[in-house]
Amino acid sequence: MPVQRHTAPTALLLASAVLIALLVLSGLRPYDRATWWMEVAPVLIVLPLLWFTHGRYPLTPLLYALVFVHCGVLMLGGAYSYARVPLGFWLQELLQLHRNPYDKIGHFMQGLVPAIAAREILLRGDYVRGRRMLAFVVVCIVLAISASYELIEWGAALAMGQGADEFLGTQGDPWDTQSDMFMALIGAIAALLLLSRPHDRQLAALSARLPARPADSAVRS
Repeated sequence: MPVQRHTAPTALLLASAVLIALLVLSGLRPYDRATWWMEVAPVLIVLPLLWFTHGRYPLTPLLYALVFVHCGVLMLGGAYSYARVPLGFWLQELLQLHRNPYDKIGHFMQGLVPAIAAREILLRGDYVRGRRMLAFVVVCIVLAISASYELIEWGAALAMGQGADEFLGTQGDPWDTQSDMFMALIGAIAALLLLSRPHDRQLAALSARLPARPADSAVRS
């Protein structure tokens, strides 16, 4: 049976156009060109991947929206470098912090968005049974992604020496790696607590529109 393809909705076309425009804008005069490339690399990978898979494996509107927001966070961080984002300085002054906290927003999103992505894949593929086990596996996946990213940062620091300071964005914090992973954990837990119900509804609606496939299953209550 041939796989049914789906025409990209107007919202997805518009969101992609906005992301491309923002990507170009962020790359015009970034604070550090090498840092910009490393920070926006996930955007350059994810955006073509979403278009390539949309016909065969469309995602829920919630996940598309979260990916859009996460891309914006990455591109803003790449343009200024995370330690110099103006929004971060505003938060630093508002909350009386000792450092620019914008990178923590990025790591929170690094937990929030992959949590919903992992949840969607696991539910649609019927890979995990039981809500508690689903939550446990999702959190484990998020922490694995966060740890992998920290290893990438470590590798960049070894390869680039002082040139990786802007990419690392530690701002002199000796516990930056641990706090980054903790923020990703908080993001994953927030996604599970706050977004599971609307995500379930969208998964059910998506399942009703797609042709029946052995790998897909109805969302369990």
